[in-house]
Amino acid sequence: MVKKIKTNALRKLDQKKIAYQTYTYEVTDELDGITVANKIGQPHEKVYKTLVLHGKLNHYVAVIPVEATLDLKTMSKVVGEKKLEMLPVKDLEKLTGYVRGGCSPVGMKKQFPTVIDSSAKQFEEIIVSAGLRGIQIQLQVDALVSLINAKVSDITYED
Repeated sequence: MVKKIKTNALRKLDQKKIAYQTYTYEVTDELDGITVANKIGQPHEKVYKTLVLHGKLNHYVAVIPVEATLDLKTMSKVVGEKKLEMLPVKDLEKLTGYVRGGCSPVGMKKQFPTVIDSSAKQFEEIIVSAGLRGIQIQLQVDALVSLINAKVSDITYED
């Protein structure tokens, strides 16, 4: 019998009765989102990565397309901080409960102020990590925004 894996993110979605679809892929050393999008056969534009940052006041979460780059200055303005920095990878699991390459904006140990890049609004659904390397979830953008009480704003720039 195959045991169904349930992450904190999936449990939270089930608890709130939010519809989602999972995609699984073989985990390798390549953790980047473009590789993940290719492995699950989905357009890069619809696959989003979760970044955790820290400032003087709090920790923050940015959810951006896998091909985009976070604009730290803009993100800082959106959350009301003077300056933000990426959270060191060594602190990620302790703070969020998730590991690098498997960090979901849903179901962290504590819900931090979250900003989803406005590019998500062009889609009805986007794909984010399910909280474990090897599993992604597709869900409605509006449901995600509502569930994690996220702001939606322009926070990226193209390389």
